[in-house]
Amino acid sequence: MKYKSILFLSVLMLAACGGKETTSTGSEQEQAQERVEKVSTTKLKAREIERVISVSTNLQGYLTQNVAPSITGRIEHIYCEVGDRKKEGDMLVRMDQTQFNTSKLTYGNLEIEYSRMRALRESGSVSQQQYDQVKLQYDQTAENLDFLQKNTYVKAPFSGVISAKNYEDGELYGGQPILVLTQINKLKALVSIPETYFPQIKAGMALTVSSEIYPNKTFPATIEVVYPTINAQTHTFEAKIVIPNSAELLRPGMYVTTTLAIGRDHAIVVPYQAVEKLVGANDRYVFINENGRAKRVAVTLGQRFDQDIEIIAPEIKEGVEMVTTGQHKLVDGVAIEVVKTTQQ
Repeated sequence: MKYKSILFLSVLMLAACGGKETTSTGSEQEQAQERVEKVSTTKLKAREIERVISVSTNLQGYLTQNVAPSITGRIEHIYCEVGDRKKEGDMLVRMDQTQFNTSKLTYGNLEIEYSRMRALRESGSVSQQQYDQVKLQYDQTAENLDFLQKNTYVKAPFSGVISAKNYEDGELYGGQPILVLTQINKLKALVSIPETYFPQIKAGMALTVSSEIYPNKTFPATIEVVYPTINAQTHTFEAKIVIPNSAELLRPGMYVTTTLAIGRDHAIVVPYQAVEKLVGANDRYVFINENGRAKRVAVTLGQRFDQDIEIIAPEIKEGVEMVTTGQHKLVDGVAIEVVKTTQQ
């Protein structure tokens, strides 16, 4: 019996000791599991920048005309081929002349009748009603003759280059235009600009256009029209720009970049590599030091300056310590040890 009591007490003591040891070990493990990441930070400071908007677009001929007569019928003759240059007023197409010639004969007869009726009306030999009927016929025929002449003998409305030809002599015209005339010594383009800049963009502002085809060369351009509405889906508005192209180095359809300087401004600019990108999305973020812990801050990217980028967010301001080295291994709220802090 004595041995049993001693054994029972021993078991109780071991159990008690074992319980205390487990609790102590668990607490030590929790403390050991909290990691501290070593990072370098930079104290942010706004710097003066030249605010520039760069937008890519495609060039268009300033004027483009589909040569499509308003009368159907046989094409008698086309006076040009693709690539031909035409001046304003040059003949482009001659359609079947039957309707025009018939109308021309009718007009000649009515012209004689109208002259005779006018003389009779002045002498009082015919009524006003008879005179008005002849005059109406004469005016209608003159208008129809003018319409047929313009659509039978089709001339260039402006100087340009023939950029497409869809028919040959003798074919029956209908459907697609016979020719396409494009002005290339003057070009235009539509650019979509973020709505943030709407108050600053005005007609008449100068900008430049560049193309990869001509490295280190820019072409002057001017904003001609600022469209008055904002696209609700893209939060952008359009501006029409015009580009003089007397040397004809640029051509309609070219992909170009437009650059518009809108004045100097102050912004927070950081190394591009310091900005993280969310996997599977286009969201960007950085980490800042908030009382010894990493705080993740979503940012909007602004203007690019070689290896630097402008970042925009309410938390991003002068004096804030942003993590610039070691940010790749951070998560929101993790403890950090700043080993080096630099000034911008």
